[in-house]
Amino acid sequence: MTIHPLRDLPVEDLRRRTSLKWTLYPDDVLPMFVAEMDVHPIPAVIEAVERAVHNGDTGYPFGAAYAEAFARFADERWDWQLDPALVVGVADVMTGMREAVRLVSSPGDPVIVSPPIYAPFYATVERTERELVTVPMTAAGRLDLDGLADAFARVAGRGTYLLCNPHNPTSVVHTRAELTCVAELATEHRVRVVVDEIHAPLADGFVPFLSVPGSEAAVVATSASKAFNLAGFKAGLLIFGDAARADLKRLPPTLGHGLSHLGVIAHTAAFDDGREWLDGLLVDLAENRTQFGTLLGEQAPGLRWNGEAGTYLAWIDARRLGWTGEVADRLLREGRVAVNLGSEFGHGFEQHIRVNLATTPELIAEGVARIAAST
Repeated sequence: MTIHPLRDLPVEDLRRRTSLKWTLYPDDVLPMFVAEMDVHPIPAVIEAVERAVHNGDTGYPFGAAYAEAFARFADERWDWQLDPALVVGVADVMTGMREAVRLVSSPGDPVIVSPPIYAPFYATVERTERELVTVPMTAAGRLDLDGLADAFARVAGRGTYLLCNPHNPTSVVHTRAELTCVAELATEHRVRVVVDEIHAPLADGFVPFLSVPGSEAAVVATSASKAFNLAGFKAGLLIFGDAARADLKRLPPTLGHGLSHLGVIAHTAAFDDGREWLDGLLVDLAENRTQFGTLLGEQAPGLRWNGEAGTYLAWIDARRLGWTGEVADRLLREGRVAVNLGSEFGHGFEQHIRVNLATTPELIAEGVARIAAST
């Protein structure tokens, strides 16, 4: 029987949750912003965490169980064999990205990003005291490989590229050919690549960056948190390519501070025993996307959605409306629906919004109705 993690969740039950999504705004606001899912929890995770708490197993994390579970998952889902010895635990993906940037570059060095891009990428560049270089996605929403070639040539030998795979906020799933081109350019120009692959389990056709030729010097950060709704259990992984072994040996001893033992237990259980739950989630998300696209076209034809399915997030272009200022602000004020500000993802995207589709069909319908009423 198919599991349906996104079905049969009364809004009254959701409003009892105390995490950010359902508490930041007043009760008359429908939250469709932050990347938390409105899902039933994974039975295997509940069992594993309850067992640990019952047994008093609440100390410090230790061992390779999490890395080994991810390796098994990667082998099954993507036919990617990785060596758990090249994997280390970190508090979360962005902590890992930040430390990877510090490892492979020096203060003042250029770091390239491809906007629109997940807001913490900008914070990573700022907090590591690097120089931000932007190579926007193309008008078609793909990686601008020609632009990256030019940028890599300009920063040769001292640059770093932060890649989001799949891409947040656009949900684009980069192809093997695109990733191979990035790896080849990075090798040619001696640019280091640091990759966020946190949404990978959600994406049909996902290609691990470290599985393409020429990627051996890259560092990848990942976690079970987005695909299995475990952000409250702090646990991430930093994966080093074979040619980055020397960087692995230079990791600061404090890197694992903030990594939660219960987080490790939860994420390990998700990767090993949450696969049936994940399959059900993917079915539900596909149905949500179809519903969202249909309703948006019927009720708010002035909004354009790229329809990409690499995450559970929808990137919406509202420029046809001719509004000024942040579209998200107006939707919150007039429609009482909270979506992500376009400007979070880069300068010039104020006429865009990011919408979280990982909720019930009933709330998808209500969300579109509120958005349409404001447009």
